[in-house]
Amino acid sequence: MATITHVHTLAYAAEMLGEDVELLQAIIWSGDNLTYGAIISVYTGPDETITALTDDGVDELSDMLREARRTTQTWHGFLDAFVGDPELATRFKAQPPR
Repeated sequence: MATITHVHTLAYAAEMLGEDVELLQAIIWSGDNLTYGAIISVYTGPDETITALTDDGVDELSDMLREARRTTQTWHGFLDAFVGDPELATRFKAQPPR
């Protein structure tokens, strides 16, 4: 594995991917959804962190979302599987497909 020299905040990754940051937060809430080491916690204070992704993490998330959006059925199944908050999943299901 190459040495990681930079990361992207989750907010910036959402901007780069054209995604809602809440969707990305919901997907990566479980660290098991991306390859180990793709999600980084950056400590900004004693009890404060922000989440960041490596380049590989951004690529993996992009691939995951592209595959999930192939059909309405796969998108809804993806949201049911990866978004733990039913209200949030319903909100994303109601949005027009991309």
